[in-house]
Amino acid sequence: MPLPAKFGLYDPANEHDSCGVGFVANIDGRRTHQILQHGLTILKNLAHRGAVGADPKAGDGAGILLQIPDRFFRRNLDFELPEQGHYAIGMVFLPKSDKDQEACTSIVEEFIVQEGQSVLGWRRVPVYADNLGKSVLPTEPEIHQVVVKRSSDLQSQDDFERKLFVIRKQIERKVAESRIPRKSDFYIPTLSSRLICYKGMLMADQVDEYYPDLLEGDMESAMALVHQRFSTNTFPSWDLAHPFRMIAHNGEINTLRGNTNWMAARRSSLFSEKLGEDIQKIWPVIPEGQSDSAAFDNVLELLVAGGYSMAHAMMLLIPEAWSGNTLMGKDRKAFYEYHAALMEPWDGPAAVVFSDGRQIGATLDRNGLRPARYLITNDDMVVMASEMGVLNIPESDIKKKWRLQPGKMFLIDLDLGRIISDEEIKHELSNQYSYQEWLDRTQIELRSLRISVGAMSPDPHTLLELQQAYGYTQEDLNILLQPMVTNSEEALGSMGTDVPPAVMSNRAKHLSHYFKQNFAQVTNPPIDPIREELVMSLLTLIGPRPNLFGLDDGGREMRLTVPQPLLANNELEQVRQIEDHTNGAFRTKTLTLCFPVKWGTEALGSALKELCRKAERAVLQKGFNILILSDRGTDRDNIAIPALLATSAVHHHLIRKGLRTETGLVVETAACMEVHHFATLTGYGAEAVNPYLAFDTINRMLRELPDRPSFEEAQQRYIKAVNKGLKKVMSKMGISTFQSYCGAQIFDAVGLSEEFVEQFFTGTTSRVGGVGLDEIAADIYTWHEQAYSNMPLYRNMLDPGGDYAFRVRGEKHVWNPQSITNLQHAVRGNSLDRYREYSRMINEQDVELYALRSLFEFDWADQPLPIDEVEPATEIVRRFATGAMSFGSISQEAHSNLAVAMNRIGGKSNTGEGGEEESRYRPLADGSSNPKRSAIKQVASGRFGVTTDYLVNADDIQIKMAQGAKPGEGGQLPGHKVSQQIASVRHSTPGVGLISPPPHHDIYSIEDLAQLIFDLKNVNPESRISVKLVSEVGVGTVAAGVSKA
Repeated sequence: MPLPAKFGLYDPANEHDSCGVGFVANIDGRRTHQILQHGLTILKNLAHRGAVGADPKAGDGAGILLQIPDRFFRRNLDFELPEQGHYAIGMVFLPKSDKDQEACTSIVEEFIVQEGQSVLGWRRVPVYADNLGKSVLPTEPEIHQVVVKRSSDLQSQDDFERKLFVIRKQIERKVAESRIPRKSDFYIPTLSSRLICYKGMLMADQVDEYYPDLLEGDMESAMALVHQRFSTNTFPSWDLAHPFRMIAHNGEINTLRGNTNWMAARRSSLFSEKLGEDIQKIWPVIPEGQSDSAAFDNVLELLVAGGYSMAHAMMLLIPEAWSGNTLMGKDRKAFYEYHAALMEPWDGPAAVVFSDGRQIGATLDRNGLRPARYLITNDDMVVMASEMGVLNIPESDIKKKWRLQPGKMFLIDLDLGRIISDEEIKHELSNQYSYQEWLDRTQIELRSLRISVGAMSPDPHTLLELQQAYGYTQEDLNILLQPMVTNSEEALGSMGTDVPPAVMSNRAKHLSHYFKQNFAQVTNPPIDPIREELVMSLLTLIGPRPNLFGLDDGGREMRLTVPQPLLANNELEQVRQIEDHTNGAFRTKTLTLCFPVKWGTEALGSALKELCRKAERAVLQKGFNILILSDRGTDRDNIAIPALLATSAVHHHLIRKGLRTETGLVVETAACMEVHHFATLTGYGAEAVNPYLAFDTINRMLRELPDRPSFEEAQQRYIKAVNKGLKKVMSKMGISTFQSYCGAQIFDAVGLSEEFVEQFFTGTTSRVGGVGLDEIAADIYTWHEQAYSNMPLYRNMLDPGGDYAFRVRGEKHVWNPQSITNLQHAVRGNSLDRYREYSRMINEQDVELYALRSLFEFDWADQPLPIDEVEPATEIVRRFATGAMSFGSISQEAHSNLAVAMNRIGGKSNTGEGGEEESRYRPLADGSSNPKRSAIKQVASGRFGVTTDYLVNADDIQIKMAQGAKPGEGGQLPGHKVSQQIASVRHSTPGVGLISPPPHHDIYSIEDLAQLIFDLKNVNPESRISVKLVSEVGVGTVAAGVSKA
């Protein structure tokens, strides 16, 4: 049953899923077997949203959640049951071994009795496993049901549910910590007095066959919630099948790591009147290794147990877009604004259906990127599913049908017998308390504080020294910074890079260069930051986070709101001096990142430990609730810990000590200039960043800017450019709000040792190992020496850089003057010797290391193979294919010559995303194939040049989901490159720039991808269809899911 352990390139954390989900319910709460039958029918009609791998009888998981059928259990149990609501049924997956079963069941009974409840007995669940797939049978658990009697001291069924939750969490922890050999096979799908779940590693049509219970006529319920999993999961797993205990989920939570970290950080600050001392028994709320859906379900359970209504909890976890919504009412906006401090959104494309046995409903994420449609019949039955047509209902019987809209909720109260509209739910909750009064009393906006004066810019010589000490180069100023203060946006550059990764560079590198951001593809799409700007928000809250369960004490905790995470110098001073302006509600402590240079490189580790100790003491003993990490003390005698390293180390240290929610984290640093620097700092826990050296540099650049702006104007342009860049970075991972991005650490480390990453960037993936603390220390000392050693080369100017173009004494490039010269001479002079020299330089990279592949060595055979046993070169080259470079990104001559070359050798050229001139795929006058025809036609997100004519003239059709040079982003062709000819091919307007959106706007799930494949096959049945993915950690699991599409 369990997923395999982390091994090699496989990591169970990379499992994803994208599914079909639905429910059927009787509004009046009338329990019948027919409702269950309808649920099973819906499940079978969603089968196409599930997946089947090589084993035709092995699905990705399916199940059904329903109310406990009281009549069924009274008939099938050989002991007497108390009245309904006074007993609970626990569905339990057990190991196959009798000894392991006995150990697990004794733990279950131990905690039931320990918490004052009674075990009435056990029932072995009958199953029919003959039709399970061969890959599923070895993972099949033993399935039993435990019956628990409610004690007389529990006053209500809600109290009983709360106690069952506490019991289950303790059982799970005890089993996980035990030495039971097959403990990973143990799982409790449900333990409730209201709900029961039948699920497994099953296909949709196997659920009622595997569980004969479901076919019994007295198996009655007023609701049935079903789920069919389409997983990019390469291994069967019974526990990952949905539904979970309260939800079924179609989508992905992109911010899971951050949500999990913040949940763990809340441990010491949580207090609930409902749970009382039991709250200490439920940790960890989210066990390590849970899927995103399971983690979400765990937190929803906790919120409901702690006193939230189900609708209230869902609005907290998946809030609709509110901060920029001018049409939203004041009360509702105040509700969301107040709750923003309680919990960060669980962000990502999601359609979530949920039930506690009394109510059942569904909600969509703020972007509405998952389908959910519903209908209501004349006899008060409601059907909701990922699509219409899941039940065969005559049109005349349908009273209403509609779709769930972005951020909206649909709820049925089975006890009250009515549908509660989104408007009613949110109006009632928004007016439950005077949220606006609470905000007026407790919320402080940074802009409302008394204006402070920021630090003065240094003199030119000191500025140059600081720039050198933090690795600034001439390229940084001219290529990165100047466009930001001139045009209010990041510079636009061509794709690709031919410089080595940071770990293989001979130059000192900014620590952020070792981190590559994850991106969304297929199972969870990126979002379009231009089209979806309304739902995106950079609002950040600085300071302590209130008690999650303080539902009625909103007037106690103060909060500081800032419209974006980038702070100007004067704004940082407002934060630093906030105690004087808030009557002590906020207290700020500045912790220096600097330590004496004379201590040497080996002192970096001890400086980090001391910083973490000071941070802990400032929060725990001194009561400071905003910490500012500052490297302003850098000078000839002092050197600073890299700001990113310090931020992540302090963030994780405070999480481990249970103090992170007690304080805010602000970074005042010179080591932050470009968008990636901000992204890594905030991704690892900084709630706001002040890039003071960037502002000082801008002040110095003013006279060199074309329009000579004032400093205030240039500063605002820079801030605007960073804000746009952050939204673009967030959108690559499908994240809409900065609060969700902060601390989400959605990066992979490339070139950092696993020990270093685990200690200071806990939870980040590092696949290839690399440098550690000593090498990072050496880099910062290299920069410091360049700044303060009076070296002639750096006395009056910055290092030239060389990352974006070859420079003498700059970064090394694969395409350098020597390699380009050899190629040009080889081509122009038809010189084989010069071509061989060029090939040697490009291929032999074992001395000059340019890429990770340079580290590989050939494992030569002892004896060479006879040449007649080797496939001839004429056959090998038939498998060659060009990279997908569009007409527009390269010239017509280059684009067509690539096609001619590939056609001559029998290989294939790829059009890229810009289409192809019609004349190139028309046969020649003699009827022969046109040598300029590209065999592979690409279909990308912009669909430029994609027509039926274009598609039917393809041997292969390639769907480009993402591109390695710019993963999570679409291509961009500047207006000056869109000529009449290119515009004609792309069906666009000459002179107007073209941007491919990050996602395909018709592909927001793996099911949508399957639909596009089907459509393309109908256009050209003879063509092969391929899907282009970007290599990333876990791409194998994504590819496995795509192969099922």
